[in-house]
Amino acid sequence: MSRPTYPPELEIVPLQKPPQAAVTVPGSKSITNRALVLAALSSRVHSITLTGALQSEDTEVMVKGLRTLGFSIETFWPTVRVNEHQGTSLVPVSSADIFVANSGTTMRFLTALCALGNGRYRLDGIPRMRERPIGDLLTALQACGVNAFSETGNDCPPVVIESHGITGEGAVIKGDTSSQFVSALLMVAPWNERASLDFGVKLDGPLVSVPYICMTEKMMRSWGATWRYDAHQHVYTFDSDSYAHYFGPDEYAIEPDASAASYFWAIAAITGGRITVSGLTRKSLQGDVRFIELLEQMGCRVEECEAGITVHGGKLRGVDVDMNDISDTVMTLSAVACFAEGPTTIRNVAHIRHKETDRIAALATELRKFGAVVEERSDGITITPAPLRGCAVDTYNDHRMAMSLALIGLKVPGVAIRNPGCVAKTYPGFWQDLGRLM
Repeated sequence: MSRPTYPPELEIVPLQKPPQAAVTVPGSKSITNRALVLAALSSRVHSITLTGALQSEDTEVMVKGLRTLGFSIETFWPTVRVNEHQGTSLVPVSSADIFVANSGTTMRFLTALCALGNGRYRLDGIPRMRERPIGDLLTALQACGVNAFSETGNDCPPVVIESHGITGEGAVIKGDTSSQFVSALLMVAPWNERASLDFGVKLDGPLVSVPYICMTEKMMRSWGATWRYDAHQHVYTFDSDSYAHYFGPDEYAIEPDASAASYFWAIAAITGGRITVSGLTRKSLQGDVRFIELLEQMGCRVEECEAGITVHGGKLRGVDVDMNDISDTVMTLSAVACFAEGPTTIRNVAHIRHKETDRIAALATELRKFGAVVEERSDGITITPAPLRGCAVDTYNDHRMAMSLALIGLKVPGVAIRNPGCVAKTYPGFWQDLGRLM
């Protein structure tokens, strides 16, 4: 895909009137990258076509990583075809060096996928990726008979996987740093082909971003996976032959991205406009669709119809919310909070300090530039509205920082976004879609 180029700073032009618009956002990154992994696992049996797939840096990195592992993937974006392969190994090649850039899903999911291989695999990324912890997943894979380790010994990438497939009775996985660790282990767990015993995955301690684990479960069921879950012990048990029916559909449709939709629903809230995002319902696989409930609490009106979900802006009031389950929309809500009456407190999101940047610290720094009063805590942030002024804001090479802070510029003159091209990570066409509201 030929992507537009941007200057070092992109000025955001305030809207002249509240928008009345319908918007179509691209496919979900989270679903696309899970579907690519699940389709690759199924490719010893048959080919699978994915429709509505997101084309972005993160998904292209995933496709490239899978190709490096020997999988045959054809891209006709937004359609992707993962072709059947005739090899005897789940992972076609026995050696690979994979670069994941700053894609957390690619790093975590492919680390687990490589554990199903027969050989040695190395995964690395950009400097920020080398600061993002992965030790909990490596420890879980070690319990599965895999020599999985951090090359530098600091529980961060580069990661090396030396494996002859997963074995044993199971593993314990902590979920308080990233739900992606849990999802990664669950997707490969049914493929314990070398063991005659059932295979268990035990969840240890509190979990973050639970809806993303639910998304993984629902997608695995679409692929035919089965398991028993002990809610008291928090253990998934996969039968010794659970992989026998884990082959997936011939075609799988990917939903529009609810995290991307949050920016446009937020625009309606901030401007008092009306925006419909097509193709999403409250029954979405994605937990981030619950963002509309927070906007309702703040004073917006939400309606759902066959076309999608519409947000009508209203007089906004501050809220006190736990956003652990929908933490990718923390920055979106923070932008909305700047225009509310009274403070907004966001709690229980300490794990977002380990994302593309330390998102709590970055938010506090940049919102203060606008004039907002911000209290930063270890697990969240409180934003008290104040008269706002235009400024140039830093994005820390974080796509969600760029898209969220741009929303403030739709009401406040003089806002410029530094490194606007970082949105290519998950939403390359964001600035064009935003421009259509003008």
